[in-house]
Amino acid sequence: MTEYLELKVTDCKHCYKCIRSCPVKAIRFSDNQAAIMQDECILCGRCFVSCPQNAKRVHDDLPKAQALMSGKRPVIASVAPSFAANYPGVAIEGVKEALIRLGFTDAEETAVGATLVKRRYDEMVFKGKQSIIISTCCHTVNMLVEKYYPDVLPHLAAVISPMQAHARMIHQRHSDAAVVFIGPCVSKKAEAARYPGDVDCVLTYDELNIWLMEKEISLPAKQVRQKQGNDGEGRARLFPTAGGILRTMRRENTDYSYISVDGMDDCIAALKDIAAGNLNNCFVEMSACNGSCIGGPTMNRAAGLVRSAAQINAYAPRADFTVTECFPDNMEKRMHFSSPPRPRFGEKAITDVLQKIGKKKPEDELNCGSCGYDTCREKAQAVLSGKANLEMCLPYLMGKARSFSDTIIHNTPNGILVLNESLEIQQINRAACHILNVKQGDDVLGRSVVCLMEPSLFFEVMEKDVPVYDHRQYLAEYDRYVDLTIIRDTAYGLIIGIMRDATEIESDRMARRHIADKTIRITDEVVDKQMRTVQEIASLLGETVAETKIALTNLKETLRND
Repeated sequence: MTEYLELKVTDCKHCYKCIRSCPVKAIRFSDNQAAIMQDECILCGRCFVSCPQNAKRVHDDLPKAQALMSGKRPVIASVAPSFAANYPGVAIEGVKEALIRLGFTDAEETAVGATLVKRRYDEMVFKGKQSIIISTCCHTVNMLVEKYYPDVLPHLAAVISPMQAHARMIHQRHSDAAVVFIGPCVSKKAEAARYPGDVDCVLTYDELNIWLMEKEISLPAKQVRQKQGNDGEGRARLFPTAGGILRTMRRENTDYSYISVDGMDDCIAALKDIAAGNLNNCFVEMSACNGSCIGGPTMNRAAGLVRSAAQINAYAPRADFTVTECFPDNMEKRMHFSSPPRPRFGEKAITDVLQKIGKKKPEDELNCGSCGYDTCREKAQAVLSGKANLEMCLPYLMGKARSFSDTIIHNTPNGILVLNESLEIQQINRAACHILNVKQGDDVLGRSVVCLMEPSLFFEVMEKDVPVYDHRQYLAEYDRYVDLTIIRDTAYGLIIGIMRDATEIESDRMARRHIADKTIRITDEVVDKQMRTVQEIASLLGETVAETKIALTNLKETLRND
């Protein structure tokens, strides 16, 4: 099975943005990587557009198109009508000129085939044999119904898409031709593969742009002047805009309502209404992308939907293309239910998962959507299905991290004092409270550090941005000695002080110093006394006292340095 949307695994940063944007949650997240579930995907391309790491990519069909050029068959391009918005100021003649330079035999507008499709829609509405008729130009909408709303299948118009209709028109004139469709859509690649014989290859605008760039070919701004009053042929060029299909139709049956729905969220809401029986006697133009095809996943988004729609409106004349329907019995397309089986889980299994992420009662279910799922219960079912893991819950992860850090901070024997850059206390742990004689940490939060200790060393670290390690400081007001380490976290604007109580160590050192000083004093007295005695004996014996003096002096120095 071809993966039309692929994932560059090493680029995934598990931000869950693709899952949040996926309307059918067809993404599995395991081993810290997202993976598209091809059997559930409807190729709307929203994950491709939303991914901040560009970790999603569309299947590359450029080699296939280029291979067609090297064959003996003529290769004709069918260019989607949205090109007028993607390449502002460029008419079909300009696109055709560039494509011929790439090696195409010819290039035509897919909108010609759209004319045949809209005629079939007009016919269906006029006959009124189907209470609800949903347009089937958008293959993503077709797949959405097939995979997720089987009750709505009878309401899909059994009509081929403009891409297929145009390809069949080309084959009527050139039976040996290869057809390459060029447009903004990812799902057209799957549609071409599903209905072989119509389109040989599908390229997105991104792929076309890469090819043109490689060959150093630019699209000439060659606009065709329309007749006065925007007369001329090509009304079906409106198809890629929201409501564009309806604007081309005659809508002669007044018993029908004519509704335009675009964007996945509104499409899903409409399908739910239809499945529930809330709509009757209506023709529904349905497009998966916001703004319809001009909002497609590979469209140039610089212009935005409003300007893009204006470009299409300016390029679409009032009259239809003059088209002879060469295959009136070959316009039908049937869709069928194709959803893979989905496991169902009982309440106990769901509750067990919820409790593992700290959601033990209904009010704990925040439904924040950060994991990508609309509700905590949907997330729990995804976990049970193997599509998600527990750590995808942001509140759970934050609570776990906070609990872990709080446990370490509050139980470490070292005092920890966290300040902001105004030297206001943001956090103080139990050991610091003990060192600084603070009864409750909350009592000093938000206050200046000066209320607890002399702040000059904190100022120095903040100004010089140089950490201080193990600086022994006497806190006179608490009669304590501490070994103070101060670190600045510039990323979060924090000053972190770590205090190790050195009072006992300093007391022991001072006690040893006192004993050493006393020993030195006694030694000095002994030395002086001995010197006097030695001098008396030496004077009697006539001997020098030099060696004795040196020995005693060395003893004295040894004691002093101890």
